[in-house]
Amino acid sequence: MSLQVDHTLGREVTVTAGDVPIVTYVYVPDTVQLESPKPYLHPIRTLAGDLVSLFRPHDHVWHKGIAWSLPHLGEHNFWGGPTYVHGRFYVQQDNNGTAAHREMTRLTVDGDTAALTHTLDWTSQRGTPVVDETRALTVSLLDDVSWVLTFETAMTNVSGETLRIGSPTTKGRENAGYGGLFWRGPRSFTNGTAQSPHGVGADDLRGTRAEWFAYRGKHDETGRASTIVMVDDTRNPQHPPQWFTRSEEFACLCPAPFFSEELPFEAGGTLTFRYAVVVATGDHGDEGTHRLAAAGRTVLAS
Repeated sequence: MSLQVDHTLGREVTVTAGDVPIVTYVYVPDTVQLESPKPYLHPIRTLAGDLVSLFRPHDHVWHKGIAWSLPHLGEHNFWGGPTYVHGRFYVQQDNNGTAAHREMTRLTVDGDTAALTHTLDWTSQRGTPVVDETRALTVSLLDDVSWVLTFETAMTNVSGETLRIGSPTTKGRENAGYGGLFWRGPRSFTNGTAQSPHGVGADDLRGTRAEWFAYRGKHDETGRASTIVMVDDTRNPQHPPQWFTRSEEFACLCPAPFFSEELPFEAGGTLTFRYAVVVATGDHGDEGTHRLAAAGRTVLAS
């Protein structure tokens, strides 16, 4: 099986495996300012064609498939919606920033691998520069039931001041340490199975520190299962991260390097993060999920 790339110039890139469009990267979205405009990956599908992402759910309209989202970057909200303020809960402020596409520097496809690199300008809601970013995404086929997305970002602080990157938990809300690479799963995955290297569970695993996390869920209509595994690179700051995960309210995974401890981002400094996201057809069980994680780790190492 080989990959194909379709590019709608100035909008999005879709990668197709055989006759299945497995992922679309919308790099110039039509997102309203309240939702902190940024690129996102949706729809995301298994090689069997099952949808494993959700776009603008009514409960959190700023959730969009998979996106690199930071709720507390200094005073700025690059997550979307209101900002957590201790003692007042969530408050809508004029701080919803934008991560805007600047230039596509690479778009290639070679057999079972497709690669994209582009640059972005992060600006405050007032339009002042905050971050310059170079982002690289690679889609690779692993076998006939799974594929992997490699996500890499290099962010340079151009704000002129140190920015402290945090989460609602670092601001005072218990066990709400989301921020970073965030996946929102389909509605039918609610009450699915979350898994870490140490065992399986659900919301009780939130805040666990681990090298990888997985989510196993089922689809309406077909009853088929799919698995998502997110693997943190060993060179990432705060590795291994704490994880923000939900199952009982909705399905999500987020390796959150700023879960309970702020990370200072010095003026002129550059932070780099890398992740592998394995998308697999079927429920591979506990041991099989470990093997999927190992495959993701191998891709990161290579």
